[in-house]
Amino acid sequence: MSAPTSDSARTSLEALRTEIAKAVVGQDPAVTGLVVALLCRGHVLLEGVPGVAKTLLVRALAASLELDTKRVQFTPDLMPSDITGSLIYDARTSEFSFQPGPVFTNLLLADEINRTPPKTQASLLEAMEERQVSVDGTPRPLPDPFLVVATQNPVEYEGTYPLPEAQLDRFLLKLTMPLPSRQDEIDVLSRHAEGFNPRDLQAAGLRPVASPNDLAAARAAVAKTSVSPDIAGYVVDICRATRQSPSLSLGVSPRGATALLATARAWAWLTGRDYVIPDDVKALALPTLRHRIQLRPEAEMEGVTPDSVITAVLANVPVPR
Repeated sequence: MSAPTSDSARTSLEALRTEIAKAVVGQDPAVTGLVVALLCRGHVLLEGVPGVAKTLLVRALAASLELDTKRVQFTPDLMPSDITGSLIYDARTSEFSFQPGPVFTNLLLADEINRTPPKTQASLLEAMEERQVSVDGTPRPLPDPFLVVATQNPVEYEGTYPLPEAQLDRFLLKLTMPLPSRQDEIDVLSRHAEGFNPRDLQAAGLRPVASPNDLAAARAAVAKTSVSPDIAGYVVDICRATRQSPSLSLGVSPRGATALLATARAWAWLTGRDYVIPDDVKALALPTLRHRIQLRPEAEMEGVTPDSVITAVLANVPVPR
């Protein structure tokens, strides 16, 4: 079987939206964000109130892409070894053997990551950054592709451990899943009335429409997407402007600038181009940058939001011609 071409890989990844829509209604931006993250080898922080199909979205993506997936419910008593795995003593052989944890998968859903203490959060973030787990001094590589989708509830703060800014910066994208529109909610209820079972995606008609080979071909094509010096300068100017905003105590770091360039390249390729234009940068600026800035307390009290600051920056930074 021949390797997928750039065009066939793009067609397969575009088909993901249609396939996932069989299970998840009205969340196209989140689906696109997850595909962009896969193309960039990045991780996603998914924010939404309970009941907006965050878990279902990740499971539907895995089913449509022929990827292995696991879910971990983060709780205050979760230990790092519960995620990474540990050494287990085998009495028959009198030796220790490594028992892999749920992090050894392609698509890990870290549910309510802010419910677990910093030590356990850090163990997952180390795996995300290094793409390996070290137990007893032995590094063990994680599968490829490897994507962490960490969810958090934006309205519940009691008993939570918010991620520090340095750890938030490790996530490529922060996607929000809003409550559905009235018509979308009617569609959800109609599907359930017709017998849709979110725990049985095969019965809902979900089939793999793209493969890991398609993803590898797509990543290779994204790496060849050209970036002009003007576009690189535009990305830098946007990030530098956040550092000068009077509403912020922390602007976007150089890591954030490289992330914005990477996501813009992936979006350019997905839309059928082999070069980046300013609109690609604008399209991915909010999900790539919103979690990398910190509001001043007085700005927060005045109702300023990270999204409004970034939108204002995009309106003021000159666009290259």
